[in-house]
Amino acid sequence: MISPAMARSPKKTLTHFDRRGAARMVDVGAKPSSHRVAVASGRIAMRPATLRRIRAGGAKKGDVLGVARLAAIQAAKRTPELIPLAHPVALSRIDVELALERRPAAVRIVVRVECRGPTGVEMEALTAAAVGLLTVYDMVKALDRGMTLSGLRLEEKSGGRSGAWRRARA
Repeated sequence: MISPAMARSPKKTLTHFDRRGAARMVDVGAKPSSHRVAVASGRIAMRPATLRRIRAGGAKKGDVLGVARLAAIQAAKRTPELIPLAHPVALSRIDVELALERRPAAVRIVVRVECRGPTGVEMEALTAAAVGLLTVYDMVKALDRGMTLSGLRLEEKSGGRSGAWRRARA
């Protein structure tokens, strides 16, 4: 549990905690609807031979990237079932891009989620990216148990009172 002092810090209020520091679901009922967008990304590094099998379509379980794309879409839609304080959101768009990177060998995912509503879709985009990468792992783990997921992050978000935010390019 977070300390009550931290929950009501004058700098930034952590909205998922009440004045006593107990977890709560934020009331978004009075917030106006707006167009919300979130983009998240991540990658899974692997041996070059594993990447070649994915590219060639030679995984025993089938089309790795196709299944990962569907898993990411499903994960975005089911985020409130996985993240306890996430609101159910009527998503209007989910785009999933998967790209093969040769050096170092990896699959990169970028997910864009949109809705029109009173709360953002950052958690949906992040959940989709994570599950998409986990699905790649599941599909080819027999070839390469040493794969590493990394760089799961929010790239940008827009809509709502806080406005737009974009990760600075390195």
